Amino acid sequence: MIRWGFMIFTLVVLTTGAVQSQQKYRLTVNQAAELALKNVTEIKNLQIDRELQLAKNKEYVAQTRPQINGSIQSQHFFNIPVTLLPDFVSPSVYKVLTDNGVRNGAGTPISKPNNPAQYFPAQFGVPWQSNAGLQFQQLLFQSDLFIALKARKKAIDLTDVNIRVMEDSIKSNVARSYYSVLIAEKRKVYLDESIKRLDKLRSDQEKLYKNGFAEHLDIDKTQVTLNNLSTTSAQIGNLIEVGYASLKFALAINQTDTLELSDSLSVGLVKKDLLELSNFNYADRKEIQLLNVVKDLQGLDLKRNKLAYIPTVSTFFSYSRNALGQSFNLFNFSDKWYKTSLWGINMSVPIFDGGQKAQRIKQANLNLQKTNNTIANLQRAIDLQLKASSILFKNALSALEMQDKNVLLAEKVFNTTRKKYEQGLGSSFELLQTETELENAQSNYFQSLYDAVNAKISYTRALGKL
Repeated sequence: MIRWGFMIFTLVVLTTGAVQSQQKYRLTVNQAAELALKNVTEIKNLQIDRELQLAKNKEYVAQTRPQINGSIQSQHFFNIPVTLLPDFVSPSVYKVLTDNGVRNGAGTPISKPNNPAQYFPAQFGVPWQSNAGLQFQQLLFQSDLFIALKARKKAIDLTDVNIRVMEDSIKSNVARSYYSVLIAEKRKVYLDESIKRLDKLRSDQEKLYKNGFAEHLDIDKTQVTLNNLSTTSAQIGNLIEVGYASLKFALAINQTDTLELSDSLSVGLVKKDLLELSNFNYADRKEIQLLNVVKDLQGLDLKRNKLAYIPTVSTFFSYSRNALGQSFNLFNFSDKWYKTSLWGINMSVPIFDGGQKAQRIKQANLNLQKTNNTIANLQRAIDLQLKASSILFKNALSALEMQDKNVLLAEKVFNTTRKKYEQGLGSSFELLQTETELENAQSNYFQSLYDAVNAKISYTRALGKL
């Protein structure tokens, strides 16, 4: 009994947690884009890249500051190193003997032998040696570091432009997904209205058939049209579910979350802000901005390689104390510790490197030329993109306006035909035909609306004003 109670309690807790984790969203297209920019993994990673670059910049700055290191060491010699010393004793002894006329047993004066000088081994030092010290170093000039400091802002600019390029792509994807769902939902509403009209027509036809005023063939024709519309409506309903799932993925929210779209879709929305879509400037395109930053960084790299011929200068200071003894005395400060200190300046002058620097300068120049070529080619591609997207947008607007008029005309024809049918002046065949024509007109209208929305998004993105 206790086990069953625990299982029920666990199930309730898990269910409650799942329900609480679900969120409800009611978003306009702009709010949806803002939500995506906060949630999408690509943007998060690019923002982390920006933080990484900031940390790298601080690392470069830290290299210009004094570097201070401390060291402590203790070592024991099991065998004290041996040094060979020249025989400085024998020459002195022979000189004294010679000066005093000392002779050997044979009566011959003792003289210095002619054999090579002799050496004898000697051990200096004690078994235990300890050292503690501080080393200070200050870099005064280094070309690589000098350019890295100048490139700090450009490196951050590069990460910022990368973020803006990704934001454009995300906004475009979100807008397309958002409007696709809106269009599908609106079309389904119109289809369901058509189904209701046909269902009423079929009901009326069944009554007329029972009273002998209609043929069963009319009912069958209506039923066929009704079945086709019902199938289409069901398919669009499934597409709407897929559309919502795709939009949730684009927004980086859970599939279990509830999402409601608050914007409305109309011809007026497509035509909105058309006057602002003008005065194009290449600098508005994020891709051009990105290449310009890359070009600036490559210019700094070229300068860095040219400055590599300049010497590197640094200064240093060292202070240490040494202790020597027959036993371990690293922590015995009562013993004598001998001081050593020094200051110096170091200049490393590049003289000859086999032509490496010259080749690096050449490579940097070539990379800069490639970037200039890429920018020129991108500008030509943008010109083509602008022209094509502008024409497609104009065509889409014209088609949308025409299909909008066709829907109004088809509705007028259908309403007139329905009145004639209700007054007994028209046939059910004519009513079905006008119903089908209205449904086709509505379908064409929504397809044109979708094409116009996509064309506007493409044109706006081509202008760099998304």
